[in-house]
Amino acid sequence: MRILHVLTTLDVGGAEMHVLKQVQGQVARGHEVRVAYLKGQGTLEPDFRAAGASDVRHVPGGPLFPIKLRGLLGWCDLVHSHLLKADALTSAAVLLAGKRKRYLSGKHNDEQVLNRPLVGLVHGMIGRVPARTIVLSDHVGRFIEEKGRVPRTRQSRVYYGLDPAPFEEAARSVDRAAILAEFGFAASDVVFLCVARFARQKAHEVLLAATAEARRTNPSIKLLLVGDDPFGDERERAFAVARDLGLSDAEGRGAAVFAGIRRDVPSLMAAADVFVMASRWEGLGLVFLEAMATSRPVLSTTVSAIPEVVVDGTTGRLVPPDDAAAMAAAMVELAGSAELRSRLGTAGHERVIERFGLDVMVDETLRVYEEVLRRSGHGG
Repeated sequence: MRILHVLTTLDVGGAEMHVLKQVQGQVARGHEVRVAYLKGQGTLEPDFRAAGASDVRHVPGGPLFPIKLRGLLGWCDLVHSHLLKADALTSAAVLLAGKRKRYLSGKHNDEQVLNRPLVGLVHGMIGRVPARTIVLSDHVGRFIEEKGRVPRTRQSRVYYGLDPAPFEEAARSVDRAAILAEFGFAASDVVFLCVARFARQKAHEVLLAATAEARRTNPSIKLLLVGDDPFGDERERAFAVARDLGLSDAEGRGAAVFAGIRRDVPSLMAAADVFVMASRWEGLGLVFLEAMATSRPVLSTTVSAIPEVVVDGTTGRLVPPDDAAAMAAAMVELAGSAELRSRLGTAGHERVIERFGLDVMVDETLRVYEEVLRRSGHGG
């Protein structure tokens, strides 16, 4: 099968990392894969090439996009777009190329812009173009049906999958003290790690306020923030909040450390004690699976698909969104009991193995592809 993936960006993010793993798995099963992206710095372009994509190219969005994509559409048996801008432009391109019956859309999040009635109405028309829409959680499926006006009968749900091996290995071999020392933390500190792009969705200001409040009870609580904001100023906004709260100095160090984008996330997960994210919404959250694969408990919110992944009281703690006091209380509870952290982390690891395996994700996605090709009259 010749598969074309079209993404809005190839910069670091949950959707992009998800597609990277899909590409790797699809190539390993003998399929040829090419990738196009519309904008951004293309940070992950080398990673997609290393995963086996035979072609990775920047195809700028705009009125000429359908023409620019024509060659790739002529090559592929099936095209799969990801994220709203890529969905909209790819829909136009496949209609012009006559490939509607072999086109799928991937929904990675409950995109809040769809709450606007006019946007939802337009999306409902665009959402009828793909032969199938793959959603990554039941919550996203319900949201896309209600707000994006794509019926569940046109959807297939495929959970994110994860190869736990790099995270399990990191948990076995990490030099925790050395990693923590890099950020100015002591081995006796209880480190909460957040890996997320800086955006309103992730509510970093709530997490920072919770950290400041929790530290009044337990000063050993520290916060490590990994990520950046390549398209805006949300990182600078969070940095200002941290300074105002007395958590960080002018260099982004202190009780809250801004570490930027890192390539050693498995080691950071293993060195941390708890993974934390104050999300206002999430399609699923690949980083939750990464933390659970490292046997780390998760502290997050009760929104969107997070309860499909993190079981409150079993694999972590979930609190209401935008509630810094509730999050602070959970931080204090988790920081105060190594036994509790160990129990929740062990249960999380077991849940990843049972329900969110990488092979399951790749194989289920390919089954959807094959069904689309059969219905189109094209042999898969």
